[in-house]
Amino acid sequence: MQSGSQPQSSAKTTSATNGSANLPLMKTIRDKTAKVGVIGLGYVGLPLIRTFVAAGFKTLGFDVDAEKVKHLQAGHSYIEHIPSEWIDRCVRQGQFTPTADMSRLKEADALLICVPTPLNQSRDPDLFFVEETARQVAAHLRPGQLVVLESTTYPGTTRDVVLPILEKTGLVLGKDFYLAYSPEREDPGNPDFTAGNIPKVVGGSEPLSRDLAVALYSQGMPDVVSVNSCEVAEACKILENTYRAVNIAMVNELKMLFDRMGIDVWEVIAAAKTKPFGFQAFYPGPGLGGHCIPIDPFYLTWLARCHGMTTRFIELAGEINTNMPQYVIDRLVDALNDHSKSLRGSKVCVLGVAYKKDVDDARESPSFTLIELLQKGGAIVSYNDPHIPHLPKTRHFHFEMDSAELTPEFLTSQDCILIATEHSAYDYDFIVRHAPLVVDSRNATQKVREGREKIRKA
Repeated sequence: MQSGSQPQSSAKTTSATNGSANLPLMKTIRDKTAKVGVIGLGYVGLPLIRTFVAAGFKTLGFDVDAEKVKHLQAGHSYIEHIPSEWIDRCVRQGQFTPTADMSRLKEADALLICVPTPLNQSRDPDLFFVEETARQVAAHLRPGQLVVLESTTYPGTTRDVVLPILEKTGLVLGKDFYLAYSPEREDPGNPDFTAGNIPKVVGGSEPLSRDLAVALYSQGMPDVVSVNSCEVAEACKILENTYRAVNIAMVNELKMLFDRMGIDVWEVIAAAKTKPFGFQAFYPGPGLGGHCIPIDPFYLTWLARCHGMTTRFIELAGEINTNMPQYVIDRLVDALNDHSKSLRGSKVCVLGVAYKKDVDDARESPSFTLIELLQKGGAIVSYNDPHIPHLPKTRHFHFEMDSAELTPEFLTSQDCILIATEHSAYDYDFIVRHAPLVVDSRNATQKVREGREKIRKA
């Protein structure tokens, strides 16, 4: 995810060194005859493919999920903001070739790795997908290829984890192959920022790798920010998302305090952000979602422990954000009690399972935790999300549920509607009019005028 702060300067693109300028790969990058391979065709990989196709490159897309590949080969997109028409046209014209055949990795001149980097059960980094992908690349690595890791990870991963795997081939870094790191910066659903116009940070394992990676990304992105090492680029992404996580934790904590004091935290934030300097608005919610912000700070705390340090500030923020789903459920239980109802046996519909508004991305969504907590409390749970018709299976959750239709009869039949994601498609006046009780964790009902006595903030 892109950070809330924009770079204060842009286009710090380095000029190629004399050595890199004469490399055959540099020539093919500059004349756009290099073939770009992207490994991992999800919310990061597909937009990256789209960016390089738009820049005039032929692309190969790799994914271990054969069903995803079949969908793409048939011209069907499974990501809402990537049109099927675009996929179909690019596949038919040979600009984009999706495949699950990893032996074709050798066909690409540049390989960009965009695979998940989750946490394990103890909240330590799980680099299984990065390591397995690096082994697949090593099995087919040929002289002259550039490999770039884009997956969010801790500083040192590219050099200490990926590089040794590639060097087992006997090929030499900076001579036979090149290795760089460039953190993904995707903000799904944001029409103003896409992979093609977000400044791209690039760090190389050595100067030739850096020059080649900078040259490649410069063909598709207007602003490329070159840094001195992979470690700086890796740390840059961790800083961006830790910054957001800590500030969100602060407003979540203030939300809980102001609730006790009878103060509307949303009104406080609205007033504070009228200050034209020195303040950036962050908003509370039912928990953190998305692949980056709930995970990246824990990569940093793990790395700190490896260096004999504790990051108490970051760990406290993680604790606050992790506990927010339970806080929302507690407020919902209080609201039901005010209506002389218990959670057990009550019908509760969760509105929104995407991790943010107006997207179909449910990765790490707090809605899954909310559903689990509601079910453990004995509630009869349903959900609605106009962008997600069926709840996807995740690493930690597997609910067999389909999105319910928000008819007047359905809303009336529920004991409580819990707003978890504030999609623009929702008619909040309609929802409040027909629902007996609405618990709003996103301030989505702020403009509703009739029936406000049925609304509880959470």
